[in-house]
Amino acid sequence: MSLINTEVKPFKATAYLNGEFVDVSEENLNGQWSIFFFYPADFTFVCPTELGDLADHYEEFKKLGVEIYSVSTDTHFTHKAWHDSSETIGKLNYPMLADPTHVVSRNFDVLIEDAGVAERGTFVVDPDGKIQIIELNAGNIGRNAEELLRKVKAAQYVRANPNEVCPAKWEEGEETLSPSLDLVGKI
Repeated sequence: MSLINTEVKPFKATAYLNGEFVDVSEENLNGQWSIFFFYPADFTFVCPTELGDLADHYEEFKKLGVEIYSVSTDTHFTHKAWHDSSETIGKLNYPMLADPTHVVSRNFDVLIEDAGVAERGTFVVDPDGKIQIIELNAGNIGRNAEELLRKVKAAQYVRANPNEVCPAKWEEGEETLSPSLDLVGKI
């Protein structure tokens, strides 16, 4: 069953953020756009390239009113150690959510049970706490923050313009479509 348009299930977790441990729950999502960016593990290979890419674009996400939560099954202590020891991870200014109990990973259906780690999954959550975008990659395929930004802009646009849809490769400012009988078979 797809998680699209379902509400984020309740959770409580600790995150490492700007030198502190902070509590995060589904209540933090109320009224804002959120991204849950699951990755397999700290101190690995593809993961830091993805998290660094997000960090490089974080201000663009913030301008769109989006908070990013990176999530792995590591502890918040491990997140701090990685943040303190890696130049790439040291530039992260968004919460690094710890999920050692696997509750959050199970809620988003990305836990690889026999390995105890999360799939490489991305979830865009709207201000009502409903999942609007899901992307899952194999563990050896990294994601692209610029493409994620484009998808967030499309999700925000159609939320603000419910009678329009964004076609393939839509970029902010380009034409959208207004579904109607007049368009059937003419695209």
